[in-house]
Amino acid sequence: MAGTSVYKIIELVGVSKKSWEDAAKNAVETTSKSLKDLRIAEVTKMDMQIEKGKVVAYRTRVSVSFKYRQK
Repeated sequence: MAGTSVYKIIELVGVSKKSWEDAAKNAVETTSKSLKDLRIAEVTKMDMQIEKGKVVAYRTRVSVSFKYRQK
């Protein structure tokens, strides 16, 4: 059917020592090397890894949609 599309949504977790934004960017940019036609990324959760009372990493969970290609 012309003009219709289907999108798949997956969850990713990006990690960064700098920021939540950098963690989200890492997740999307790394995934874009394997998956084509990424469309939307939505941050669904952010947390931090803590060691000895110090933040050592930022983690961002991202839902990403990409266009499903029919064979």
